Amino acid sequence: MKQLFSGGIHPEGYKELSRGGAPVPVPAPETVCIPLRQHIGSSCEPLVKVGDAVLMGQKIGDGEGRCSPVHSSVSGTVTAIEEREIPGGDRVQCVIIKNDGKDSPAPMQGHASWLSLSAKEVAAIVRECGIVGMGGAAFPTDSKIASTAGKTGDVLINACECEPYITSDDTEMCCYTADVIGGAKLLCKVLGAKKSIIAVEDNKPEAIEALKKEAGGDESVEIRVLPTRYPQGAKKQLILAVTGREVAPGARSGALFNVTTTASVYRAVMKGQPMIEKIVTVTGDGANEPKNMLVRVGTSFAQVIEAAGGIKEETKQVIAGGPMMGKGVGSLDVPVVKGTNAILCLTKECDAAADPVCIRCGKCVDVCPMQLQPLYLYRYAKAGDKEMLGEYYLNDCMECGCCSFVCPGRLPLTATFVEAKHMLKKGGR
Repeated sequence: MKQLFSGGIHPEGYKELSRGGAPVPVPAPETVCIPLRQHIGSSCEPLVKVGDAVLMGQKIGDGEGRCSPVHSSVSGTVTAIEEREIPGGDRVQCVIIKNDGKDSPAPMQGHASWLSLSAKEVAAIVRECGIVGMGGAAFPTDSKIASTAGKTGDVLINACECEPYITSDDTEMCCYTADVIGGAKLLCKVLGAKKSIIAVEDNKPEAIEALKKEAGGDESVEIRVLPTRYPQGAKKQLILAVTGREVAPGARSGALFNVTTTASVYRAVMKGQPMIEKIVTVTGDGANEPKNMLVRVGTSFAQVIEAAGGIKEETKQVIAGGPMMGKGVGSLDVPVVKGTNAILCLTKECDAAADPVCIRCGKCVDVCPMQLQPLYLYRYAKAGDKEMLGEYYLNDCMECGCCSFVCPGRLPLTATFVEAKHMLKKGGR
């Protein structure tokens, strides 16, 4: 198979550590911490107050504009509404709920069939259930459905999961195949598309077989197998790999959905099921028993790790997500949120060299999937030259980490570009 986008790398996958079998349920914790912002957009306002009794699946936060509601993952009593740290380091308002151990469910309204539903109706259901993009951006899915209905030729479903170590999407496809294919058919119909294309890398043979079997030759769903290469799951690279079409800077990417998001849309429409639990990969050389876990949103990283068998004493770093684009966590008390796909435990810290030096080898230019020039961006970032950072398209950097991965001088390229973007934003450019 031919590589269809420029740049990229082939890091060791390590997916065999956690791949295989059904996700293991994590026992519901005594207390959950539900952040009121788990998406791109404005924070929710709490719909409950301290002392209120809540049901499992009850909406406890909502807001105006581009805002995705949040729901309680247990039944119990609200004990606090306070600021807490979430994965990524931000501090946001959270609803703290003491679990009563009963899992008393809130009423859920499903639909026996989605064939008669309009895009507007599906978007309303998806919004009410709090579904957001699970591929990393956490963009409210109802907004994407509303904005792309009737405007797309094909629906593209990202099942690449190209980051090393992570196998949560792979597990979703193998264990909840009917939900994935059902969601693909649903999105195809309500968006008025010709078909849904599920793009999956060739390092997931079990998932590919399961998807093809479930699709059963239905012409509205195509399983497109792609060669394994990072960062193929990035939206512009995936669109180019599948369609041959380049997305211009600043242009919308169209109807592109993560595979777990697709399954969640199907569950929301058919069962009225809100986003209160998800599959999380616990893995890395620091994890005692790498595996995939089925986790209630609001469960702490510490509780998930313990349920997965714990971590080794020599573990130096815990990352929310993968090694390329994930963020290190300062505390294991942070809660699992809708966008958490992995907890990566490593025995070595990924620190830059004490005295990094650019040897002008050009490797960073070769691997940049956005065809940027990282060596010059690094120079201008260190000099604080905002004008030249704009000239060299810093804001097109997708922070994939490819340049840092190949740099023989061990320059902290990606971290420097993140800081430089903040500098540009403050400067108004």
